[in-house]
Amino acid sequence: MTNTTRRLMRGVGLLCAAVLGTTACGGSGGDDSGGEVSASDVRAALEKGGSITVWAWEPTLEQVAADFEEKYPKVDVELVNAGTGNDHYTALQNAMSAGSGVPDVAQIEYFALGQFALTESVHDLAAFGADEFDGTFSPGPWNAVRASGGVHALPMDSGPMALFYNKDVFDEHGVEVPTTWDEYVDAARALHEADPDVYIANDTGDPGLATSLIWQAGGRPYRTDGTDVTIDFTDEGTTAYTGTWQKLLDEDLLAPVTSWSDEWYQGLSDGTIATLAAGAWMPANFESGVPKGSGSWRVAPLPQWKEGASDSAENGGSGLALPTAGENRELAYAFARYATTGDGVRARVDAGAFPATTEELESEEFLGTEFDYFGGQKANEIFAESSANVSDGWSYLPYQVYANSVFNDTVGKAYVSDEPLAEGLKAWQRSCVEYGREQGFTVNE
Repeated sequence: MTNTTRRLMRGVGLLCAAVLGTTACGGSGGDDSGGEVSASDVRAALEKGGSITVWAWEPTLEQVAADFEEKYPKVDVELVNAGTGNDHYTALQNAMSAGSGVPDVAQIEYFALGQFALTESVHDLAAFGADEFDGTFSPGPWNAVRASGGVHALPMDSGPMALFYNKDVFDEHGVEVPTTWDEYVDAARALHEADPDVYIANDTGDPGLATSLIWQAGGRPYRTDGTDVTIDFTDEGTTAYTGTWQKLLDEDLLAPVTSWSDEWYQGLSDGTIATLAAGAWMPANFESGVPKGSGSWRVAPLPQWKEGASDSAENGGSGLALPTAGENRELAYAFARYATTGDGVRARVDAGAFPATTEELESEEFLGTEFDYFGGQKANEIFAESSANVSDGWSYLPYQVYANSVFNDTVGKAYVSDEPLAEGLKAWQRSCVEYGREQGFTVNE
């Protein structure tokens, strides 16, 4: 371990404590032996049996856990929803800090994985033989779990973006589904004018959505080369995003509703939130969280920044990681492998999840699946095309969890005041530059 790495680990740990209200950033109190785990070790663990705890919010894992327990009757899987996004990561960091209650398996989004890998809070699964899966997953997710070297999770899904829209609402008001972001603004105006209770979308400041749309627009604000980091929100792609989103903010065309809140689910259900630009993992969440919307919603390609283009980006997507402070790592790896590469993939796809495995992505059965929720639409054709059109060259910060945690303190001001969105991005950049330098990174602007 180099002196620079030690400094980064100390620094990120301390700053995680400040951000997340804990005393350290994980790795304490658990089995961090780092030893290899062989296939025979995993088989022996399955034969012996035991229990594992899995922290995840992904609803399709419920069936996977049930199937796994049926196949291995001596194994008990406790599936825990500890929250989503930062709530999940805060709970995870708190457990790691306390050295107790750490799950054996944890769902971690790709944008956040680098920070856990940096602090060695998750196992490098290369020591478990995970390198054998090179070629099993599509390039985006596989590169994401290997971004910090090693294999720090097994990809569970991917998030090529699409536009989910409420067809009933668009039909009722005679508004065309937008194919460009300029048309999206026009549609927002038309829908809200026709019914002031209807908004084209909700947004109170979402770093995941903002970075994904900047990604699609061609912006590349983050560049990382080892410990050298560059942050620059002034490129053409970022400017395209801020210009369009500023119009929606200035004209009060976005519902002031926070995603994943009860009000958000209600808005998606009753049609007062008419579209959602999100990753292909969303259908299962629609089915479980917005059951009354069944038959009303459809999927369309993501609107384009330039007419006639077909660019896309990733939004979300996550893998299953093994916290080093967890226990029963052989059983934990067996479950992660089953859920991401084995029969669990088919169970999740059948329940509406979007896979990261190339075999499923390219199969006729997958592409021809008709979604009852979306009126029988073959939505996977749109998602798969989006997956193929994801622009390359994007990278997250190695401390993106921190960056996202201060998004609303900086960019968020544009949603509740007259501060321009571009000024908010400048403030976000300054905050991230300062933080990175405090951790020992060389950060350029």
